[in-house]
Amino acid sequence: MNFIIIIGAPATGKMTVGQSLSQLTGYKLFHNHMSLELVNQFFDFGTAPFKNLDKKIRFNIFNEVAKSDSKWIYFYFSLGI
Repeated sequence: MNFIIIIGAPATGKMTVGQSLSQLTGYKLFHNHMSLELVNQFFDFGTAPFKNLDKKIRFNIFNEVAKSDSKWIYFYFSLGI
């Protein structure tokens, strides 16, 4: 599995870069909004249940991709700056 991490402060264009790289390379894109938006439908942002479920979703995705035939995944997150 090839893995690229894009790291940066909020609103610096990480998603735009990830989407462009995904289109150029065919790599699959997993970004933090995917899990955050899902969990936010059930729990308020920043609460303990929200953080717990978001973390579980992300780690489970990483674990399954690592074990699968999927060749690539992108992930990025914002630094709390």
